[in-house]
Amino acid sequence: MPDLDALRTRWTRALEGSRSPGGRTPAPAPYADNLLTRWQEPQRRYHTLTHLTAVLDHIDVLEKYADAPDLVRLAAWFHDAVYLPDRSENEERSAHLAERALPEAGVSASGTAEVARLVRLTVSHAPVDDDRNGQVLCDADLAVLASPAPAYALYTTAVREEYAFVPAEAFRTGRAAILRQLLELPRLFRTPHGEREWERPARQNLRAELARLDGDPR
Repeated sequence: MPDLDALRTRWTRALEGSRSPGGRTPAPAPYADNLLTRWQEPQRRYHTLTHLTAVLDHIDVLEKYADAPDLVRLAAWFHDAVYLPDRSENEERSAHLAERALPEAGVSASGTAEVARLVRLTVSHAPVDDDRNGQVLCDADLAVLASPAPAYALYTTAVREEYAFVPAEAFRTGRAAILRQLLELPRLFRTPHGEREWERPARQNLRAELARLDGDPR
């Protein structure tokens, strides 16, 4: 179980680093607690506090590539804050949540807009070449694909559990299509660190998973 107090501290630092000078400074804790409650909802198996913590850890590794790393961290907090596996508008609803909460929490209109934009970018994970903030968030979110084989297996199991309502054959077909789309991309990772450290193991994991799906429909 991730350390909730440590996560509250990380939220506070990111929020305080993103607030407008001289602006409103309401207590960060209620916002953190609302988000922490959301990330612990019972329908989640992969999109949990463990995933949030991992994304924040990866942003810490990649922060030198971002123009506004604290805004990227806030986007990580919000990017799956609304999550229902059977819904397709989770990212949009998460972005709306950020647009409502962050101005009240003291973040400027431009900072709020950037966080919401980054949240919406996680639909495609396709930042443009000069989108340094987007590249960091997308690489941090996709870094799980480069996990060691045992951790990658836990990730795929958790994803399947989140989609337990989908029949086995339909899940296999849909998951295989997603893996093929990812493998067809010229680059999975956009930051220099991501490309150097994560690109090769991620592709190995994706190819291995795809081979299993193609060979075993269970």
